[in-house]
Amino acid sequence: MNPHSDVPPPTPAPCGIVPPHLLDRLARSDDPRLAVPARRTLDRDAAQRTRRHLASRATPAQPLPPHPGVEPAPRRTVYDAENREELPGRRVRSEGREPAGDASVNRAYAALGATFTLYLTAFRRDSVDGSGLPLDATVHYGEQYANAFWDGGRMVCGDGDGEVFRDFTLAVDVIGHEVTHGVTQYTANLHYSGQSGALNESVSDVFGSLIKQYELGQTAEDADWLIGAELFTDRVQGRALRSMREPGTAYDDDVLGKDPQPGHMDDFVRTTDDNGGVHINSGIPNRAFHRFAVALGGRAWERAGRVWYDTLNSGSLSPDADFAEFAAATLSVAREPHGTGEVTKALAQAWTDVGVPVTD
Repeated sequence: MNPHSDVPPPTPAPCGIVPPHLLDRLARSDDPRLAVPARRTLDRDAAQRTRRHLASRATPAQPLPPHPGVEPAPRRTVYDAENREELPGRRVRSEGREPAGDASVNRAYAALGATFTLYLTAFRRDSVDGSGLPLDATVHYGEQYANAFWDGGRMVCGDGDGEVFRDFTLAVDVIGHEVTHGVTQYTANLHYSGQSGALNESVSDVFGSLIKQYELGQTAEDADWLIGAELFTDRVQGRALRSMREPGTAYDDDVLGKDPQPGHMDDFVRTTDDNGGVHINSGIPNRAFHRFAVALGGRAWERAGRVWYDTLNSGSLSPDADFAEFAAATLSVAREPHGTGEVTKALAQAWTDVGVPVTD
């Protein structure tokens, strides 16, 4: 049970996987094919942010008690918004039904399944709330909507603008990222602002990447550690939205600019935009996790991922935890059930490598 679950977060819920600074750049383009969809996406995100901010002030739903003797299984439903903005849209595929005649629907269904499988297999977590919460997704949201988001109860994907961004269901890690915002909501409930907001984003990147690695059967050494590698069209000079291995190197494009993520506290970005730079400064804990996982080797969800997951569920994090508090919590977790010298040494070194102070 989350010790903070009865304390609603006072800050807005996540607004989408595409950082606002990217959409701002596109919105200022002289090319209407880029600017118009970006402005429309920003407007929709602002409206969603307002609605979710109001909703976040209500007491979050409590997990239902588990049913003894019942084997956990996903309960997925995918809806089609038909390029409108009403949620959830028209139901087009539910659990156990045959594939639909729509690739976006089927990809969303499969990605929800991959997310459920990683959490159940690696962490014995039954869905988002740990108690079998149904997994819902809506595809084809809005007209040329260039984002994906978790609205507090469902995953929502746009089709992209076709110029810079492709269909958001193409990236399993993007769907895993957004659903993980729900897991954080039911566990540490990290406030979506400043360093705690950057941690919220980073946790979603971590587990989104682990879901992709699990699907592909990759080790930490084999993985690309890119978030949203399938999203950019060929016109973009870039590999992905973010690189966990090398923050700041994911793209360098005439229109989008250069990836601004730092990988060390020396380069921490202080800004009032994007809820205090939550999509930017998340590069620092992202790089720490990557270095930890690679140092341990093997399959990242087995040891490194377990430390992060147990930290979320430890009850030791305050909702406004900063990087140093999160680092200390991971080390505390690592010393207990995972407590080999190899694990704690690798973890302490990973946080030191990104400039986050740690104590023995």
